[in-house]
Amino acid sequence: MNGRTTRMGARLLGSALLLAATFSATATMAGPRMLVDVNTLQVIEHEDAFQRWYPASLTKLMTAYTVFRAVKAGEITLDSPVTMSKHAAAEPPSKMYFKPGQRMTLDSALKIILVKSANDVSVAIAESISGSEPAFVERMNAEAKRIGMSSSRFINPNGLPGKGQYTTARDLAVLAVTLKREFPQYASYFALEGFTTGKKQYPNFNMLIGRFDGADGMKTGFICASGFNQVSSATRNGRSVVSVVLGSESLGARADISAGMLQKGLTGRPGNVPTLGQLRPYGETRDVVADISQEICSKHAAKVRSEGRDEAGRQKLASPYIHELDRPLRFVFAGLLGGGDTAKPDGVETVASNGVGDIANVPVPIPRPTF
Repeated sequence: MNGRTTRMGARLLGSALLLAATFSATATMAGPRMLVDVNTLQVIEHEDAFQRWYPASLTKLMTAYTVFRAVKAGEITLDSPVTMSKHAAAEPPSKMYFKPGQRMTLDSALKIILVKSANDVSVAIAESISGSEPAFVERMNAEAKRIGMSSSRFINPNGLPGKGQYTTARDLAVLAVTLKREFPQYASYFALEGFTTGKKQYPNFNMLIGRFDGADGMKTGFICASGFNQVSSATRNGRSVVSVVLGSESLGARADISAGMLQKGLTGRPGNVPTLGQLRPYGETRDVVADISQEICSKHAAKVRSEGRDEAGRQKLASPYIHELDRPLRFVFAGLLGGGDTAKPDGVETVASNGVGDIANVPVPIPRPTF
């Protein structure tokens, strides 16, 4: 080996170590997490899995599951109308700002809550299925208990924070696995790249969809008290895994950590590990709902997050497993019934006209380093 080759090898190794160190530093700042094989139910990785946490918009996974159960029971169809009530329209953002009396199909409503996390539409769904928000929430909790979410309680269908609302990484893994196994026909709802109302396009802020090989869902969420949360799913070569990441400090951090966990689950061999049903509760603080508002919504945290974006405002990512999307985003229709600017266009699928980086300042990965 000559000197030039040695120096080149050293540079390659140094670059690789720097990237690994950056990724590792980001990963160590995560809160509770869990990685599960969907087919075997083996728990490949877990940390603070029984610590109670605010679910934020991950609650909408439970809302969707409750909806699918109602559809399965014949109580409603995906073409049934969902009407915006005055109560639903009064919900705080994130929301669609639809007016009381406006309607959409249940199909559109599901797409909206799973991509945009619209709190007003979530309540409208609840009212349309159960007659009232409290009645639907009662049903959510009954379904959660039935499938084994032993440390979860919901007080609304959208995840807005409040006393008595909590879940755990373990319970969210149970929910994600149950959704994939019980309702595979609805998997596409969790993998949407975005939707259009016919007037405006809304991209999905799950940074893995289309950018991590095999990524097929599921949901992100954020409030100050919980930090940046993400439930992710990926499938390769017949192997399917789900990851739960709670309490990350930024969009990029939760994507990086999720990608690393999914890669581990798809490529590694778990060995002798417990299944979801075998994992026993642990942790001295598991009955206390964590609140990390001071860490997440401080001025210092905001400054750190701003430094995590490039000059175009795009989120920087450290994971080597996330790549740029090499085509425009695909948008499906999800809008109001009855005409107007949000009426369904002739085509049910559109793409971004100016490419990924030009839509709503979508946080997309920067190019990978060249080694």
